[in-house]
Amino acid sequence: MMDQSAITLYVPGDSAACSVGADEVAQRISEIAQSKNIHIKLIRNGTRGMFWLEPLVEVQTGQGRLAYGPVTPDDVESLFEVDFLHGKLHELALGLTNEIPYFARQQRLTFARCGITDPLCLVDYENHGGLVGLRKALADTPEQIVETVTQSGLRGRGGAGFPTGIKWKTALEQPAGQKYICANADEGDSGTFADRILMEGDPFCLLEGMVIAGRAVGASIGYIYVRSEYPDAAQTMRRAVDIWRAAKLLGDDIDGSGQAFEIHVRMGAGSYICGEDTSMLESIEGKRGQVKVKPPIPAIDGLFGQPTIINNVLSLASIPIILAKGADFYRDFGQGRSRGTQAFQLGGDIACGGLVETAFGITMRELIEDFGQGSRSGKAIRTVQAGGPLGAYVPVSDFDMQMDYEKMTEAGAMLGHGGLVVFSEGVNMAAQARFAMQFCEIESCGKCTPCRIGSVRGKETLDKIMVGENVEQNLELLDEICELLTKGSLCAMGGLTPMPVQSAIQHFREDFAQQAKE
Repeated sequence: MMDQSAITLYVPGDSAACSVGADEVAQRISEIAQSKNIHIKLIRNGTRGMFWLEPLVEVQTGQGRLAYGPVTPDDVESLFEVDFLHGKLHELALGLTNEIPYFARQQRLTFARCGITDPLCLVDYENHGGLVGLRKALADTPEQIVETVTQSGLRGRGGAGFPTGIKWKTALEQPAGQKYICANADEGDSGTFADRILMEGDPFCLLEGMVIAGRAVGASIGYIYVRSEYPDAAQTMRRAVDIWRAAKLLGDDIDGSGQAFEIHVRMGAGSYICGEDTSMLESIEGKRGQVKVKPPIPAIDGLFGQPTIINNVLSLASIPIILAKGADFYRDFGQGRSRGTQAFQLGGDIACGGLVETAFGITMRELIEDFGQGSRSGKAIRTVQAGGPLGAYVPVSDFDMQMDYEKMTEAGAMLGHGGLVVFSEGVNMAAQARFAMQFCEIESCGKCTPCRIGSVRGKETLDKIMVGENVEQNLELLDEICELLTKGSLCAMGGLTPMPVQSAIQHFREDFAQQAKE
């Protein structure tokens, strides 16, 4: 048993932190503490989402948790020499973690526990508000749960923005029988990592949301579909499921309520298209991941032909706090039809990349300049791609747009999964447009002709433009190809590919026109 006088330290076990040496830092801390006969309790927490400070080491003190970072293994000895375990100053000292401006200015609801708790400690989870929403849901009727979610204004955080309550109501109204809950963790958009942070840093939150969803619609089986590039997240989720089974929070009699629900973790095979709902269901069934024609929608005819709720990880992870604190509490965040908070992910050429959870309505400029602190390279920022590889390129002149579903659509952009990738001066936007078409060509499931063939023809046309061949005529042809992709594709893969292409041409036409002169 750990000595009660032991000093508690936190070193993230998150994939991002580990990729820059967090495991080595944790090992070095343990070695030096042992050599000095200092009693410590080392917890591998999730990341706080401040990636430029990773590995971030925190020490629990009477004042609160003090942060040091970014810490390398070579820094650890000097930290011990200045007695950082008792909050003494060091060149890497950052003060109280909660007062770091990047973190203090956020409004964390979905990510309230990430970086705070031991991800796989159920006692820690309960001590920080976990299971309150589940126990409230187990006492409510399915209709009451669906109404609460509907009134909260929660919309799908995967990018589509469809009202979650309406989707759940549709599934609830289907005749009784086998129903399913599927958590879409196939997070494949460039510059996105929020799902991974949540699964590695607060996996029980996702499980709680799924069990509540099962109770709401009458489903007894759930699947978490994790992208193959997230082995650590998948392992954490499997361990979390085992812990919940042992605690009787999964199985035939959840928490003594008589409610039954089981969860299985499934790995994808590296296909971007399996992030699309129907392709994901095909993959779970063991088939090739291809888009299915709608209707019927999955809430009526989904996995194995049964009513199925498919929600993004962050949608499901938002459910526990909505049930725990009520629809009004959640709806008070945000604006218009975009209620609650959004996890914005800052990547690319940015000084302070990471996760920012805040209410809808913040501007892109605030995210990039205030939180992100401009470019990492020191070059002027030229554009930001919002919403993943199929999202629009936003020029600096539009950075004052408010970040919500409707405002971004009005500006010709999209929110998507909340990813923002920063590009500085020197980027060739014609090459970026070509990349969009090539990406669609590679990742298309091949089922519909507009996507399968149109992306190839779009790439070929851009190749001609980039060598100065009949630039104006080929730009006209490219516009026609984009129209075909938009109107004729079965899903958003082909339907949204024109967005980055056309936005690049609209805002950075000089990168296309100049090709003829070179």
